[in-house]
Amino acid sequence: MEIDYPITPTENYEPLCLEAPPNKRRRKKSIVWEHFTIETVGPGCTRACCKLCKKSFAYITGSKLAGTSHLKRHIALGICPVFRQKNQQSPYTPGSRTGGTGSGTDPPKKRHRATHGLASISFDQDRCSNEIAKMIVLHDYPLHIVEHAGFNDFIRTLQPQFNNLSFNTVQEDCVAAYLKEKQSLRNLISGIPGYVSLTLDLWTSNQTLGYVFLTGYFIDGDWNLQRRILNVVMVPSPESDYAFNHAVVACLSDWHLKGRLFALAVDQSFSNETSMGNLRGLLSVRNPLMLNGQLLIGNCYARVLSRLAQDALGAMKETIQKLRESVKYVNTSESHKEKFIELKQQLQVPSSKDLSIDDQTKWNTTYHMLVAACELKEVFNCLDTADPDYKISPSMDEWKQIETLCTYLKHLFDAANILTSPSYPATNTFFLEVSKLQIELTHAATSQDPFVSNLIKPLQEKFDKYWKDCYLVLAIAVVLDPRFKMKLVEFTLSKIYGENADSWMRAVKDSVHELFLEHIAQAHPLPALEEGNEGIAKTETQQEGSQEGSHVSTVDGLSDFETYINEITSSQHMKSELDQYLEESLLPRAQEFDILDWWKLNKLKYPTLSKMASDVLSIPVCTVSPDCVFDTEVRKMDNYRSSLHPVTLEALVCTKDWFQSGSSSSQSSTQVSNAIVKMEF
Repeated sequence: MEIDYPITPTENYEPLCLEAPPNKRRRKKSIVWEHFTIETVGPGCTRACCKLCKKSFAYITGSKLAGTSHLKRHIALGICPVFRQKNQQSPYTPGSRTGGTGSGTDPPKKRHRATHGLASISFDQDRCSNEIAKMIVLHDYPLHIVEHAGFNDFIRTLQPQFNNLSFNTVQEDCVAAYLKEKQSLRNLISGIPGYVSLTLDLWTSNQTLGYVFLTGYFIDGDWNLQRRILNVVMVPSPESDYAFNHAVVACLSDWHLKGRLFALAVDQSFSNETSMGNLRGLLSVRNPLMLNGQLLIGNCYARVLSRLAQDALGAMKETIQKLRESVKYVNTSESHKEKFIELKQQLQVPSSKDLSIDDQTKWNTTYHMLVAACELKEVFNCLDTADPDYKISPSMDEWKQIETLCTYLKHLFDAANILTSPSYPATNTFFLEVSKLQIELTHAATSQDPFVSNLIKPLQEKFDKYWKDCYLVLAIAVVLDPRFKMKLVEFTLSKIYGENADSWMRAVKDSVHELFLEHIAQAHPLPALEEGNEGIAKTETQQEGSQEGSHVSTVDGLSDFETYINEITSSQHMKSELDQYLEESLLPRAQEFDILDWWKLNKLKYPTLSKMASDVLSIPVCTVSPDCVFDTEVRKMDNYRSSLHPVTLEALVCTKDWFQSGSSSSQSSTQVSNAIVKMEF
């Protein structure tokens, strides 16, 4: 049989619970009942009455409980007029039910849960200092921010125990973070199976100093393509023919890359034949180049596209300026903009593009402005009827020329846009894109339309030079794509050169085989010469043979050659890896194909060829970062950064890049001390 217990107020706020049976201990009453009494107004109906203002509130009606929250609000929020008046006359002093300084009319106390987790965390000055250094690095804040009054007031508000930092202290913290991340990255690079390729990019400053950014490209042990800024080297005379030699030597030494450099990309916009020749000479001594140095790319793809775009825009600068003024006319006045939008709606022009004035330091913004204006040309053509003050509308011929220009700018834009991806694409991506652009420009240069041919022919001549300089590297990379191999190369070169394509194809085939043989030689190097033996190498095999009375002559200087031939012959199956790979059927062209993942899965099947693939597929064709792809000017170091010590500047630039790339994320098991590194500047 069920027993109904009467409902009574409890110690805790809501919901109220049933009164405990007689043999159970009753819980304490809630604080709220110091201000209310319970009155029964009818069968099963009980109300709570305020002791001060005598107002009654619902409490229990049948089986429904109203709870106590509304009773607490009546007192705590000053809704009770008597309590509010009394509290104004005598300021509220916290008290307690069990005594203290408060009165019986004090509002009910709110009980706070203890935050054991936060309370147990002690203040750590070093940790906070390191986080401030990380913030400065990631967001390019000036180091002097830690001495700004507003910054220190803000920090003291958050944590009064924090000791203010000085410029020198935060500089040391930033350099300490740089050295820690550098050691982690150095461990990563030392463990990669293949080579490293470099790009050189030059920044200038108002002090006529040069800053060479050296960026490394490589495939790590998990077959991920990595891109890291390795050094920022200040060169006092960037116009010197030997300026880049110093930067390259510093990088090779700093990262232990002697003998491990595979390719080098230097943009010709700030280099000349002499400086390029000096680099080749330097590397031939310090780091023998594969394929006789043919992998030394002499131009940056992004800057080539940028120069072509600027040439095309410059050829129509007067018409573009007229259109730019039209966009300014609409955008810089609310009344003009309203008339433009109203006219667009009347004409039912479907374009959803917004007009925006271009930033002439980024050629893609000019392209977007022209495309948007072309879609709205009907509105511009009729704007003078709705707005008599508008008198700069381009003519119909000018609109047609702008549309033609946009058609070819789109090819350049699409080609450059690939380079803006946060993850740098593997080299095989570029053969198809660059060859498409070569074909488009070649056809346009011979167009029957004189406007098109005059506009594009100068561009085609410049791009053709770039194509001839880089096609070999790009073709080798696409041969290592199992979806295309030599087939795409043959198909593309036939489209470009027709009957003359054979010599171009032969050059690619010969280079692929030569590079493969060089990788075999790297895997099976010649035996080292012993000192004091007049240049004749003795291997263990030869020494054993001589003890057994072998009659093999060792005085003709070819014993090392015999050993080399024996090793190559014993590894004869490796020489057929390339032929086996090329003879196999092409893979289906899947949209989500990951070439690096494919080579990772097939590295046991093609041990030498996979190593060659890791080196070739990481060759960079662009020397600038993704945010600089559309730049029309050489990057400049601002005055603040130019004033920093070169070590500090390098630390800030490199560490930001490493933080963003996650170079320290468990890629090295080596533990580096977190202690602050003291350096003299």
